[in-house]
Amino acid sequence: MAESGRQPPPEPLEDACPTTHNFMIPKKEINTVPDMGKWKRSQPINKLVALLNTLDRWIDETPPMDQPSRFGNKAFRTWYAKLDQEAENLVATVIPSHLAAAVPEVALYLKESVGNSTRIDYGTGHEAAFAAFLCCLCKIGVLRVDDQIAIVFKVFNRYLEVMRKLQKTYRMEPAGSQGVWGLDDFQFLPFIWGSSQLIEHPYLEPRHFVDEKAVNENHKDYMFLECILFITEMKTGPFAEHSNQLWNISAVPSWSKVNQGLIRMYKAECLEKFPVIQHFKFGSLLPIQPVTST
Repeated sequence: MAESGRQPPPEPLEDACPTTHNFMIPKKEINTVPDMGKWKRSQPINKLVALLNTLDRWIDETPPMDQPSRFGNKAFRTWYAKLDQEAENLVATVIPSHLAAAVPEVALYLKESVGNSTRIDYGTGHEAAFAAFLCCLCKIGVLRVDDQIAIVFKVFNRYLEVMRKLQKTYRMEPAGSQGVWGLDDFQFLPFIWGSSQLIEHPYLEPRHFVDEKAVNENHKDYMFLECILFITEMKTGPFAEHSNQLWNISAVPSWSKVNQGLIRMYKAECLEKFPVIQHFKFGSLLPIQPVTST
């Protein structure tokens, strides 16, 4: 029903430009095809990728030591010490200055996400810390809803690449691995996100991820298949023997059912396991909420 009388003037937008805003004449920025990267990715996404590139470069600058033991190369402790020292400076490049107070809290999750420097191991608890790092950036508004695809397939994927390089370079032990009965020695989340990426794929089905030819031809485009390729590079013997859980999952008829099952498995095997959650840190951005009876 139409309202009678004159309408009141519209309220000013909350995010209207401040009086101190520096205005400028608009100009072209997308002049070549490579410039499309400016349009496709937000500035925080680019900064996070640059942060991870720095961690990658430090691996090159910290070669493994000659030592008698095969696993747990002690050069990782040198690499980690540099991260421990520089983490807040790295995070400060991503977080705007007016949110600088959040830097120490957010930086802790970054440090927790790369493995344990004492045991020289890495597992799903460390992976969860990186997810918490990204979650904190979302909660303070650095990352936004329209960044969500880039968060997974640009930032988290780059994180995976760096973690795999750490694992291979310093021969890191799997933290809390269940061996043949576990999904993977090191990761879990990329299997969840990777299976969601493949839902309703026109020809790739779950049975194809145990097909070497299908993996080799498609791994660059699909996170799940990249995980499978890394496993086959790191382990020897029949796939059904060294990765029995994944072998069983390959018999599931659809990617949507794989995805749903992995979410339930992640909750049961990671989020509800004391050996994993005992190491998780809680703060103001990710507080621990006591269960209240209703």
